[in-house]
Amino acid sequence: MAFGKAAGCIILAGAACAWAAGIVTRSQFTVRHEHLNGGCSGILTVKQDEVSFAGPKGHAWTWKLEDIQELHLSPGSVHILTYRDRRLRLGADEGYKFTGAIPAGELYSILRDRMDQRLVAEIGDAGAQSEAALRLPVKLLGRIAGSEGTLSFGADSVVYTSSGKEQSRTWRYSDIDGISSSDRFQLTVTTLEKSFHFQLKQPISEARYNELWLQIERKNGRIQ
Repeated sequence: MAFGKAAGCIILAGAACAWAAGIVTRSQFTVRHEHLNGGCSGILTVKQDEVSFAGPKGHAWTWKLEDIQELHLSPGSVHILTYRDRRLRLGADEGYKFTGAIPAGELYSILRDRMDQRLVAEIGDAGAQSEAALRLPVKLLGRIAGSEGTLSFGADSVVYTSSGKEQSRTWRYSDIDGISSSDRFQLTVTTLEKSFHFQLKQPISEARYNELWLQIERKNGRIQ
C-alpha cells in the first residue's frame, strides 16, 4: 500500500510520538529506490530493530540494525551500506539508496537511541542547536569545495548546520572518536565516518577547547 508524501509524513510524525509511548513499533513512507537502470518506487519501513524496503520485481529487502554498516540519513535520501560483498565489484560492500521527501528529523529521533556510530545524521538537530552553550561560525573544509555554517556544542551532541547540500551533521558525543586543534582558528572532529576539518571564523581559547575536549572524553567514559 503506497502513501502520498503528505500522508507519509503525517503517519511517520504520529508514529514517532506513539512509538516513544510504546504504542506502535514501526513507521513507513514512500521512497524511490535508485539503481543503475533508473529506479522504482516502494515503501520504506522502520521498525524497532530493522529497516525494510518493499518494491516491485523482487526489489524487497530487510536489514536488522546490527547488519547495517552505515545508515546515512538526510532530508532527501536514506543510504544503507551493508556488510554484504558485491561480487562484481571486487568485494565492495553492497549499498542501497532511497530518495524522496524523507522526514529526516523524525527518523533521527527514532533511530538515535537504537543505533550507534553507524547512524550518520546528515542533518542539523534544531533542538540540540537551540540548547547549545557554544556556537562558532565556521567553514568546513572539503576535498574540492567547502561549506560555511555554524558549529554548536551542547550538553550531549555537536551540531554543524549549513545550507550546503548534505553538509550538515549531528554527532552525539558517543559518535565522536575525538576532537583536536592545531591552533585557535582550527578544529577537527573525528568520527567513524571521517574527520571533519573546520576553519574557525573566530578564535577559540585554549581553556574553552580543553573544556570541550574533557566534556566529550568524559561523556564517552575514556577519562574520569
